[in-house]
Amino acid sequence: MRKILVIGAGKSTAVLIKYFQDKSQSENLHITIGDISIKSATNLAGNHSNTKAIVLDVFDKISREKAIQEADIVVSMLPARYHIEVAKDCLKFGKNMVTASYVSAAMEALDQKVREKGLIFMNEIGVDPGIDHMSAMQVIDRIRNQGGKIILFESFTGGLVAPESDTNLWNYKFTWNPRNVVVAGQGGAAEFLQEGAFKYIPYHKLFRRTEFLEVEGYGRFEAYANRNSLKYQSIYGLDDILTLYRGTIRRVGFSRAWNTFVQLGMTADDYILANSENMSYRDFTNSFLAYSPTDSVELKLRHYLKIDQDDIMWDKLLELDLFNPNKKIDIPNATPAKALQKILMDKWTLDKGDKDMIVMYHKFGYELHGKRKQIDATMVSIGEDQTYTAMARTVGLPVAMAALRILNKQITSTGVQIPIKEEVYKPILKELEEYGIIFKEIECDYLGYNPDGAKG
Repeated sequence: MRKILVIGAGKSTAVLIKYFQDKSQSENLHITIGDISIKSATNLAGNHSNTKAIVLDVFDKISREKAIQEADIVVSMLPARYHIEVAKDCLKFGKNMVTASYVSAAMEALDQKVREKGLIFMNEIGVDPGIDHMSAMQVIDRIRNQGGKIILFESFTGGLVAPESDTNLWNYKFTWNPRNVVVAGQGGAAEFLQEGAFKYIPYHKLFRRTEFLEVEGYGRFEAYANRNSLKYQSIYGLDDILTLYRGTIRRVGFSRAWNTFVQLGMTADDYILANSENMSYRDFTNSFLAYSPTDSVELKLRHYLKIDQDDIMWDKLLELDLFNPNKKIDIPNATPAKALQKILMDKWTLDKGDKDMIVMYHKFGYELHGKRKQIDATMVSIGEDQTYTAMARTVGLPVAMAALRILNKQITSTGVQIPIKEEVYKPILKELEEYGIIFKEIECDYLGYNPDGAKG
């Protein structure tokens, strides 16, 4: 049998494993799931005859090398920073590799050696990055093949709570790693192009400069800028484009409310809070406000952020128990970001019956035969339950589909790469439609850059 090694048994792995298991008979597959937690790996393996679970610590060189040597292809579902350990072994033992993560500098540095060995290291083939690349390139290539010129490309993705499970004032619950949500946007200004001009949004302004989006059947959303949209300009072959912008989708009003945390300093992750394990939620909030012998914490915060008592923003903050003197942070040596994450997880963790939702939205502006046109493409995917979530589906399926196609020699271009070639995106997007991951396109006259977003 052909052996697939999957390293990492996290939340996004369940759908991937099921895909391999469903095809194990027809494709002659045996799946090994390796994780530092044998319980997690065993739960995913289930009682399937062509699947086994093993303990695999990515930092244990002997067991890691043994597992990789025995595999025909390796799928790494580890946190991004750990992929390089797997990649070096795959290079050493001549194994193809697939990940859903961004290509790191260390991974990119392996490209020449990977090509020399005739190997394929496919990266960025989850949802974002992944499905966004493939769906964008399919439209971009189609326009180019017709003789058109791309003048605008905007791309937005959000992991959200499904409408039927949307039960709080923030219209948001954690559907993936909460830490990534809390520290989103840090580490540099957001960079993008607007009408030929380079634009920058510093972190402290990021959540007050948003763009509005309308998705048929699901209402209005907003989007804030991702950190660096420009790195895909040359990758997508958009060197002459006038507007290039990538962003993250939230429900309208989220960003304005989230900005209160940014302005207070609650999202900082570069220093430790004294006595954080004994700090109450109220103490935490008060620690960012000026001392007053008379004013309450609530009054100080409202005055500092200029929030009226009848403002929905105030209700959102109250909903989070930020002023509760009895709840404890209970984390030793916590940074503000870690403390805030603890507070938010109390309120934003998905309940047992909740479902998540992925929303993706592309805008393409182009010139063809002297006319300017626009295509809006949208995709919405709603999860089944807490295991087979929309996030797990949209991350796991394209990873699994790419791995099987590499194993079947249907993807042949070598090197460290992302899924922007037709041999990759065309068949995978078509197969994704069988799983309900479908883009709807609307074409109209070119509307230009959205002035409502106030990014200018």
